[in-house]
Amino acid sequence: MTRCPCEEEVLRRIRPTPEERAYIRTIGERLIEAVERSGMAKAMMVGSVARDTFVRGDRDLDVFMLFDPALSREALQEEGLSLAHRVAEEFGATWREKYAEHPYVNATINSLDIDLVPCYAVASATDIKSAVDRTPFHTRYILAHIDGYADDVLLAKQFAKAGGVYGSDHMTEGFSGYLCEILTIYYGGFHALLRAAACWRPGEVVDIEGHGRKPFDEPLVVIDPVDPERNVAAALSLSRMFEFAELARGYLAEPSEAFFCRSPSPPLTRDVFSRLLAARGTHLFSVTFATPDYTPDTVVPQLRKSAESIRELLERSGFAANRIDVCMGKERCVLLFELMASDVPAMRRHIGPPLSSRENAEKFLAKYVQEDVFAGPYIEDGRYVVEVPRPFTRAADLLRSRVLFDVALGKHVRRSMKQGWTVKVGAECWDDAFAGFLSGFMGRSSPLARIKRMTGR
Repeated sequence: MTRCPCEEEVLRRIRPTPEERAYIRTIGERLIEAVERSGMAKAMMVGSVARDTFVRGDRDLDVFMLFDPALSREALQEEGLSLAHRVAEEFGATWREKYAEHPYVNATINSLDIDLVPCYAVASATDIKSAVDRTPFHTRYILAHIDGYADDVLLAKQFAKAGGVYGSDHMTEGFSGYLCEILTIYYGGFHALLRAAACWRPGEVVDIEGHGRKPFDEPLVVIDPVDPERNVAAALSLSRMFEFAELARGYLAEPSEAFFCRSPSPPLTRDVFSRLLAARGTHLFSVTFATPDYTPDTVVPQLRKSAESIRELLERSGFAANRIDVCMGKERCVLLFELMASDVPAMRRHIGPPLSSRENAEKFLAKYVQEDVFAGPYIEDGRYVVEVPRPFTRAADLLRSRVLFDVALGKHVRRSMKQGWTVKVGAECWDDAFAGFLSGFMGRSSPLARIKRMTGR
């Protein structure tokens, strides 16, 4: 279909130049040649560069080294890292080992960010021995089906990036590049994807190869065309799904380049942060501790689990929460809690069983006649009620106490917090290292609301 003028302008800006494509492909081919010259493994480029769906300026190149499936996992790790080191050094690269399901090498070669990843050369994606074994099949599938949709994929990726919903990492919980490609191909282009997304409901199913589906619980289910046991959209949260749907509705109603551009807002200053917090009249608390020495994919879910467990503890203790959030920094992590009150009365009502439940009522009475209480047990509307002292009347005291270790913290978070944690209150929560995170928390809005404010529409 005919594109909007704004889409043609966006494509002019984001399509890789012929020189850029040729340069990256030349480096990739040289790396493949170096891997295969070793006689240890075959190699192939994977990802958006291999599929020609990368946005101009992306400098990431993934080269997978495909080893014999007969190798043990230990041998794959040892031989894969050895070969990756040798190839990186042959190119005079600085390199570092990184860890996903198993180790790989990240290198900087001729200004490109290169991942050299060992995997098994399995016969099909249903025979994988590690998660990365599936990636070559993704590349082959998209190459076989992308014809005519490359520009549509570029628009979909840029649309998601500008909307803040691109990235399947645990912090973003958004759309991966592969998911954008599958959705664009399935629906038949960028506009068709947006029209479909504008009508999405939780539990939406996309099954491009008609595999039939096993039960999945995620809000969007996109059956992997190369592996029917996998949901490509498993990392996508309900919030990101409907932020994309909101953006689609807004764009279809009034197309604009604003949907493809995201100018980063300057972070707040300490003084502005303090004034905004005072105007809200809420009570902000931060809990900070050393960042565990694991990948974000491991740590971030544990941060979220820990923050939710602490929120439940706060609410059980009488401190109602408005919002919570988490951030993983290089050196420190922060859990942020915005509460509606920082102090509560020393007394709380505890509702007991109905007296019609004789055994439970007698146990309740026997317990609380022995306790130091403000009043009760007494009977109100047929139930026992007792007014008891709270262990904590100040949220800050609770957050500084070891009671936190009685709730379900993530394993690595617990271990880090046992080495010490810091609680700050109100304007003291400001931290230059987390300026962007704190600014985003204070000015939270949906992607479409942000665009409407920016454009004045």
